[in-house]
Amino acid sequence: MPEIPIFYRLRSSYVDSLSGGMLRAVCVLLDTVTEAKVEVFVRPPDLEVVDVKASVLRGKQDKGALEPELLGKLIGIRIGPGIKKIIRGTVGKSTPNRMLGFMIEEACNAVILSFTKDVLKKVPKGKAATVEFYSQMVKENIRLYNRCAAFAPGSTLVEGLKPPI
Repeated sequence: MPEIPIFYRLRSSYVDSLSGGMLRAVCVLLDTVTEAKVEVFVRPPDLEVVDVKASVLRGKQDKGALEPELLGKLIGIRIGPGIKKIIRGTVGKSTPNRMLGFMIEEACNAVILSFTKDVLKKVPKGKAATVEFYSQMVKENIRLYNRCAAFAPGSTLVEGLKPPI
């Protein structure tokens, strides 16, 4: 008999380029009890949010969080400094809404990372130079702090940095 997982979690974020220069950032969450998707549509160069869509196909979620009026409050904001606070203030921090807010935040982070891919091509060779490069990158964009294992507290890449509030 095959083994059946007791728990699994897959989360993926990606950015698509749409016609007219628009971007669509998507965050998908699939785990044992939840299947959810968030789409954030963004207009460059200001990175203005023009639409937000969310769906929970399976799982416990506050259905009010998916109301167009609530998600509509994010339309017109710009992805940049303070975006986390804006999302939390709009979507809320209650347990059911925390997942949705985190997914919207991840989609916004994916947009930012899509513009930094050219920077990543400039990573120097050699361990010491690489560590210094990434450490400086996080210092210049503190929002990267704790967004992945490499930039998590305790990593040599973020040694000595103060975490953002």
